[in-house]
Amino acid sequence: MTKGTQMLKFAHAPTLNTVIMVENALAKAKGSVITIAQLKRMLPKQINHNTLKAILLYLEEGNKIAVSINGITWIHNSNPKLRNAIAKGLEI
Repeated sequence: MTKGTQMLKFAHAPTLNTVIMVENALAKAKGSVITIAQLKRMLPKQINHNTLKAILLYLEEGNKIAVSINGITWIHNSNPKLRNAIAKGLEI
């Protein structure tokens, strides 16, 4: 883990089941980019907003998702060229 996730103090820490639930929802998302509001509607159970933000931070640091102004994109199982293009596009 990086310093970003180690320093967080959680009122409600995410459980492994919750992290897996969010990962599955993002991996199965129909669109290439979804918003947090769309993600919340896709989840089978409600989740605390701060808990969801912590999970998204964890997934971003693990290079499973890319977060941009437009929304969230699942990149974990994608082509390495796509990952590089997304990373370069996010820097601009």
